Amino acid sequence: MLGLNSFSHWIVLLALVLLLFGTGRLRNAGRDLGGAIAGFRRGLKSDASGDAAEQPASPKDPR
Repeated sequence: MLGLNSFSHWIVLLALVLLLFGTGRLRNAGRDLGGAIAGFRRGLKSDASGDAAEQPASPKDPR
């Protein structure tokens, strides 16, 4: 079983990931992930503000 409990294990794992993928690919993956998160937050914000605008006003007294 792979136990990554110590700091040195994480350093070795990070070094292997950098060797396998390179800094350019990791930078692009980070940028894509950040853009996806930002888009998701914008979508949530527009849905929250859009829901309030879409709800009809209270009905007026027909008299």
